[in-house]
Amino acid sequence: MKTTIALLSVALVTGLTAMGRASAAEQAPAEAQSFDEALTGGNLLLNLRPRYEHVEQDGKPENANAITNRTLLGWRTKTFHGFSVTAEGINVTHFDQQYYNDLPSRATASRFPTVADPDYTGINQLYAQWTGVPKTEAKVGWQSIKLDNVRFVGNVEFRQIMQVFNAAVVENKSIENLNIYAGYLWRQRTILGDQVGMQMPLVNLRYTWKPGNDVVAYGYFQGQANTSQNATTGLKDGSNRIFGVRTNGGYPIGPDWKILYTAEYAKQDNYSGGDAIIDAYYYHGMIGGQWKDSFLRAHQELLSSNDGKYGFQTPLGTNHLFQGWVDKFLITPRNGIRDTYASGGTKVKKLQIYAEYHWFRSAWQSLDLGQEFDIGLTYPLLKGLTGKLEYGDYHGAFGNTADGSVNTRDTRKFWVTLIYQY
Repeated sequence: MKTTIALLSVALVTGLTAMGRASAAEQAPAEAQSFDEALTGGNLLLNLRPRYEHVEQDGKPENANAITNRTLLGWRTKTFHGFSVTAEGINVTHFDQQYYNDLPSRATASRFPTVADPDYTGINQLYAQWTGVPKTEAKVGWQSIKLDNVRFVGNVEFRQIMQVFNAAVVENKSIENLNIYAGYLWRQRTILGDQVGMQMPLVNLRYTWKPGNDVVAYGYFQGQANTSQNATTGLKDGSNRIFGVRTNGGYPIGPDWKILYTAEYAKQDNYSGGDAIIDAYYYHGMIGGQWKDSFLRAHQELLSSNDGKYGFQTPLGTNHLFQGWVDKFLITPRNGIRDTYASGGTKVKKLQIYAEYHWFRSAWQSLDLGQEFDIGLTYPLLKGLTGKLEYGDYHGAFGNTADGSVNTRDTRKFWVTLIYQY
């Protein structure tokens, strides 16, 4: 049955692409004139993502070979008196036999490396949206949330089961160049399909002082005792608050040239009963240049340590996008981590090329944590259909983690992905 569902999804990729339908974004429905029109005149939501992931990890007797598929299928109604509803289901399934470990909790017992994409079927998003006030949107229900560069709050879109939240949020753009986003989150569905309760107010203020250049101030108040980091960090209660400020953008210095920059600082402390050792800071600095479609950037990102007792954590972020694609540091080691890296990319006709090289050291005691090279190729195959090839190669530094919270064994990962968006 699982194989049948996956094969039908791939067939839909081919068939719907050949039909050349316009995307839902291109067919955004106008205001409905009746309730029936609101229900029947909406948009189909369909996203198909078959993927092959290969993992080689020193110390594991077998390599992981995961062939999985994700189907997102839903409907967005037309707006009626300012209200609309979005309903979207999710199915994640694997092809044939399972030659990988799909749960990180079984990593030490499994002979296969982990590919954290278990089978799952359920509701992905289900929310009501109201736009009855000019330049304002309000959403209530299960929804994907992505703030800024998704370092602290994101939907972990890379994994087949994306992270979503049961939340009430409001976004307002009434003041010119100022975006105000505020909300309250009370439940989280993780990338493993688990649901976890939380009490989390948040606010994010973004001011655009020049097109493509923003200054952001934010506060995230995560009242959640059992965060995904607790088992590794040893915390009894991971509740924390983060205050931060960020500036980011590209400043033009000619018709084809830009200076690229990022400067961000955040402080993390215990909150709502969180363990007293939660006390650390974060910074990310980047400088680079862009010429037409090519760019080169130099970065340093630091997640500090409270004297080796606690490293700055980002339990709700899309952590796959940071500190290497091999995912060695999804949970910050207690010694913290300093990631010095270079990134660059270019476009050759329709082919997009992107690469990174990382040098990892601990923030406390400056221990060697290894190096990593990542490269990805993205190409639009047909209308609505995109192909991606990605490779990550991590070389560890054995015996230098002090707290034992990092698996520094050499690891290589390779992905082949098709993405169809209706």
